[in-house]
Amino acid sequence: MAGPVIAVTDSVFPTLDPAKAALARLNPTYRMAKSASADDILAVARDADALLITYAKITREIIGQLTKCKAIGRFGLGVDNIDLPAAKEKGIAVNYVPDYCIREVSDHTMALLLSLIRKVPLSNKLVQAGRWEMPAVVPIRRIEGTVLGLVGFGHIPRLVAPKAQTFRIKVIAYDPFAKAELFKAANVESVDFDTLLQRSDYVSVHAPLMAQTRGMMNADAFAKMKKGAYVVNTARGPLIDEPALIAALDAGQVGGAGLDVVATEPLAKDSPLLGRDNVIVSPHTAFYSIEALEELQSKCASDVARVLSGEKAVYPISA
Repeated sequence: MAGPVIAVTDSVFPTLDPAKAALARLNPTYRMAKSASADDILAVARDADALLITYAKITREIIGQLTKCKAIGRFGLGVDNIDLPAAKEKGIAVNYVPDYCIREVSDHTMALLLSLIRKVPLSNKLVQAGRWEMPAVVPIRRIEGTVLGLVGFGHIPRLVAPKAQTFRIKVIAYDPFAKAELFKAANVESVDFDTLLQRSDYVSVHAPLMAQTRGMMNADAFAKMKKGAYVVNTARGPLIDEPALIAALDAGQVGGAGLDVVATEPLAKDSPLLGRDNVIVSPHTAFYSIEALEELQSKCASDVARVLSGEKAVYPISA
């Protein structure tokens, strides 16, 4: 007996074998879209039973033309590329994987932060150019006793906290939705946003991208920070107002930035963020490890299989 039809809108993976293994019990048929354009998605998804998506935009217009879809599985942490209200109206279950790369992203956050503080990329650049000069990289502050402010206190920042505390960094966090017991258990002080900006030597952004958080790190926020404080972003590029960050870097108000995400990816070759010794940019790789991608595919596809089998998803999300 033929199983369900699974439409894959887009994929960045070398293979979808982990996802297919998780769906194997349903004996599905797969259709891969030629591109992530609306027309190409609909060509394979219009009468599909489920969608597996990565970065493709699943708009209200696309959802409105899905005739049999029961589940949309997102290979990722966020769901800002899916029109959730439209999916809910159509009775389509949406699932994601909120915990698949939390170890990797928290590690990458610390890697960017420590590299900024200790000026590792600049030191390497100088040595590679034949310059063995300590004066060229001073001053460098002692890490112990400094303050890290976490914007958001979800899965990832809750793993960043103990890693930072290992270096005897004081950790504070702003998250109006996190429960008091989470802060207490992590030995992290809960503060409001302005207090976090004013007290932190380093600000690491971990908020979800929503209308109210887009551009939250703006000129006003940078002005409230300690002069010379560092900013790290491993969450979503648009959380930071990039022109405001560039202006703050130029003025010396922000001492440096470690960015794994930017407002528009890939970063433009003429971006003012490039060519700065106090800015580190990695190409949206914080999530990556071989193990993380296998976990991501397996968890996402397993939930799609559950929904198609009439079971409850482990990681459902609703509008």
